Amino acid sequence: MPENVDITWHDHHVSRTDREKLNGHKGGVVWFTGLSGSGKSTVANAVDAKLHQMGIHTYLLDGDNVRHGLNASPKILEESHSPEFAQRFGLGFGAQDRAENIRRIGAVADLFCQAGVLVLTAFVSPYRADRDAVRQIVESSGSAGDFIEVFVDTPLAVCEQRDPKGLYKKARAGEIKGFTGIDDPYEAPAKPEVHLPGGDATPDRLADQVITQLRKLGKLPQD
Repeated sequence: MPENVDITWHDHHVSRTDREKLNGHKGGVVWFTGLSGSGKSTVANAVDAKLHQMGIHTYLLDGDNVRHGLNASPKILEESHSPEFAQRFGLGFGAQDRAENIRRIGAVADLFCQAGVLVLTAFVSPYRADRDAVRQIVESSGSAGDFIEVFVDTPLAVCEQRDPKGLYKKARAGEIKGFTGIDDPYEAPAKPEVHLPGGDATPDRLADQVITQLRKLGKLPQD
């Protein structure tokens, strides 16, 4: 029988508005999406560094880093937990696991947003429905405009040429199944808040485009 759990939401004495006044800027979720090798992490790190220099409170959630802890695989969890625990809570790379990976990240990103922080995320997040679900989470607990989708639009051929982790080569050889862009789809954003030509400009210039848009959206103080 399922356990009955009585869960009650507790309001905080310190509001998001209070935290944003202290920080001197608005909170938000800047969601970088694109193919593996598109430059998401590189651009997100460049934006993070520039915002930090400006005195903006930020945090970067990176896809690979999160997979080492919060969303660890069964293999990683087996090193410190039982096989049963690892299989139940570990995340692989199938469609359902990818959806849960993004759901967890969305919940964490929303917490940062409510703390008045500009949180940057860099995930392939290939399915449009998963990204839209995160947008709904973030904007339902805050307001419209809190979720800023940044599409790093780098052609597949360029991503394959870069192939920083050698994943495309393995996917083409059949060593990796269900790899986004090869034998699993990437659903590009229909109307992203920021559309970056990932193969045509330097990370520094792309980062400046993101910051310009954040300023237009009211997330950053005006110059």
